[in-house]
Amino acid sequence: MNSSWNVVQHKKAPEKLVEKAILVGVILPNQNERLVKEHLDELEFLALTAGAETIKRFTQKVNGLDSRTVIGKGKVEEIQAYMEHFPADIIIFDDDLSGKQQNTLEEILKIKIVDRSSLILDIFASRAQSAQAKTQVELAQLQYILPRLRGMWNHLERQRGGIGMRGPGEQEIETDRRIVKEKISILKKKLEKIDQQNLTQRKNRDELIRVSLVGYTNVGKSTLMNLLSKSEVFAENKLFATLDTTVRKVVWDGMPFLLSDTVGFIRKLPHHLIESFKSTLDEVRESDILLHVVDISHPQHEDHIQTVIDTLKDLGVDDKPLILVLNKMDAYREINFDALLDNDTKIELEKEVLSNLHSKFPYTNIAISAMTSENVPTFRKILKELIEKYYMIRYPYKTKTWY
Repeated sequence: MNSSWNVVQHKKAPEKLVEKAILVGVILPNQNERLVKEHLDELEFLALTAGAETIKRFTQKVNGLDSRTVIGKGKVEEIQAYMEHFPADIIIFDDDLSGKQQNTLEEILKIKIVDRSSLILDIFASRAQSAQAKTQVELAQLQYILPRLRGMWNHLERQRGGIGMRGPGEQEIETDRRIVKEKISILKKKLEKIDQQNLTQRKNRDELIRVSLVGYTNVGKSTLMNLLSKSEVFAENKLFATLDTTVRKVVWDGMPFLLSDTVGFIRKLPHHLIESFKSTLDEVRESDILLHVVDISHPQHEDHIQTVIDTLKDLGVDDKPLILVLNKMDAYREINFDALLDNDTKIELEKEVLSNLHSKFPYTNIAISAMTSENVPTFRKILKELIEKYYMIRYPYKTKTWY
């Protein structure tokens, strides 16, 4: 069975595999093993993106999280026994840990412990390029550390860098509560200044309709951005390839508009990261139209759609006109259709997929492939008509200059 995150494919040519990782997930009463496996598939891809190779997964059914070890004494001993034969460098938990839990587990297992949130923060820290992104990530890291200081104090003194310790965690441990709070205050003021500069920049972009690409991470937003704008935007088959919002002016048949590519969303995205990156997502807030890009070939694409919709609600932009762009249709056929199926049957099955999605998510939807340009002309036509409609409402005088 192919992993939904294509982890095996990525292991063939990794950037740099430094640390050997063990993944740990818990199965709560309201969850099932299939769902937790999907979460661990995603966690493995996150670990790979951060530079770690997964050597083993452990899951544990629990009625509630153990206050000391999350997974209970027996499962900790099982992991300990495994590591006697197969040494690892890091253990990554799919659920957030308190400082006390992290410290306790490190004392018992004598290994670095990282949770999902700190792993995502680490990836953001390694990928941040602009001053704004670096400031946002550092702020999120310090906000993550602050409530954990008491439990983390001892183990932080022993760290020597690596996954989960980029950014503030690499500094000497002078981070008591007062220093962390002061640093957070300084970073917030710095972000306010950057936000003000960005606001001025956005106001200077003439009276143009704005379109933003949103979606789960690694669904092909940057590839679609390149296709629609004929520009070169960094696109990579890894999680969070794009951190900074990229904006391009696009002109179709004399009609100009602004197209933005934004950071991808993901389930269990750390709250502080959403808060810190809200300024980056101002481009989404100020957009007139949203293009919600979906990897239709992913078996959990419906969960991904819901995650993005929930995040858009959190940002207060769920009322904007939205087109559901079902990308990677070529990959969907390869995974789900028998090669012996005739074309008419394939067409009917595809229509059924789109119809079922529309009944669950009542937005205009269209199936395309950004990689092969399949159905892109039809998508462009739908988008162009929608943009024209909003120009007629917002800036009716502008349309006279297009022809």
